[in-house]
Amino acid sequence: MTTAGVRATARIAARADGRGGTALPVLDGDGPLALRRIRAHGDEARVMLVGAMSGPLGGDHFTVEAQVGEGARLHLASAAATIALPGQAKGEARYDVRIQVADGGELRWLPEQLICAQGSELYVGTRVELAPGARLVFREEQVLGRSGEEPGRLGSRLTVRVGGRAVLDQELACGPGAPGGWDGPAVVAGHRALGQLVVVRPEFANRPVEARMLGEDAALVPLAGPAALVTALAPDALRLRRVLDQALAALEQAHSS
Repeated sequence: MTTAGVRATARIAARADGRGGTALPVLDGDGPLALRRIRAHGDEARVMLVGAMSGPLGGDHFTVEAQVGEGARLHLASAAATIALPGQAKGEARYDVRIQVADGGELRWLPEQLICAQGSELYVGTRVELAPGARLVFREEQVLGRSGEEPGRLGSRLTVRVGGRAVLDQELACGPGAPGGWDGPAVVAGHRALGQLVVVRPEFANRPVEARMLGEDAALVPLAGPAALVTALAPDALRLRRVLDQALAALEQAHSS
């Protein structure tokens, strides 16, 4: 008999408030997904995702949905890393992210790492829909196993569309049960922390980034649209964050409007 896991959804809607700021008419989280509004920064509303319990566990299905309206600015962070753990329920856990940003809207999606503990099975599905004039900073960091333990199984798919056109659609599978070679030089090359940074800005259409290496285990590439992608590998989460932070700072400085 299969035991049903926990189902939880967090919803955020950001709208321009007409006074030069951003309102949050929808800020609703249930179960293990709690949302807290924190101090705003200028015209940018800021939200913290707070895990109210462990998970996701096997069989759980978490969903986070964010909608940013025209002229609104939203920054989302999380209070701590998300740790996928084995549970009593059969089957993999699932974590879905659904993002929509309208023309003139901006989203900075900067949560903490997602860690796949030994024995866990997790699938992460992220779909981002952006209007042609939207802006995005999206960071995704995944850690295969806690310190000193074997990794859990991780599957993920990230899709980013701008104006209805796909600029990024990629899948990854790591850990026990993944296709052979996932730990080899063509995928994670023995590293246990992997991450990516997607930056979408309208000015990239006329001034695209130049592809280049960012050290031995990170690269910056332009995407087929007003977007850029940084991919990075590292032996641990701390060094992965350092690489991605440096890449973001360099991109924002070089292409500041």
